[in-house]
Amino acid sequence: MPLPPPAKREPLHTRQIVCRGYRRADGLWDIDAHLRDTRDEPLQTFGRGEIPPGEPLHEMWMRLTVDDELTVIDIRASIEQAPYPACPHFPAERFEKLIGQRIAPGWTARVRLALGGVHGCTHLVELLGPLATTAIQTVYAWRGESLDGHQHQPPEDFIDSCHSLVADGEVARRLWPGRSDDD
Repeated sequence: MPLPPPAKREPLHTRQIVCRGYRRADGLWDIDAHLRDTRDEPLQTFGRGEIPPGEPLHEMWMRLTVDDELTVIDIRASIEQAPYPACPHFPAERFEKLIGQRIAPGWTARVRLALGGVHGCTHLVELLGPLATTAIQTVYAWRGESLDGHQHQPPEDFIDSCHSLVADGEVARRLWPGRSDDD
């Protein structure tokens, strides 16, 4: 169901996040994200002066490389546009703390613990949520549909990850047949 009609309003800010999943020739997976913030009116900033409408306030990229088990093999980040002089000089190698971590329940908490606050960049850290979701959808959909012609089950740590995947629900019974709540 679409949203109800809005009250009278004017546009001010647009955030676009685009994530794309790729299967690499070496068997790994690249998940790329691009974040772009623009304004509909001029914005005065401390570091860049006036940013005209449509020019990016933020423009950032991130690439997450994972294996079939969603273990982070590599991570890269780039800040092309930001409002403050220090932003483009953020030490993106800090994200290497995630190498060896698996995208699984607790991912967001581990990311925030390692890279939250002054240890990270708010916008790049936020990108890791959509990147993780895109990685799951890319890897498990491909594995389930075409790995060897057999239907593969999603990992059991998907159980109870949302209201549709509740352990005693219809979807869990279909995806994980023979599993009981006593396991």
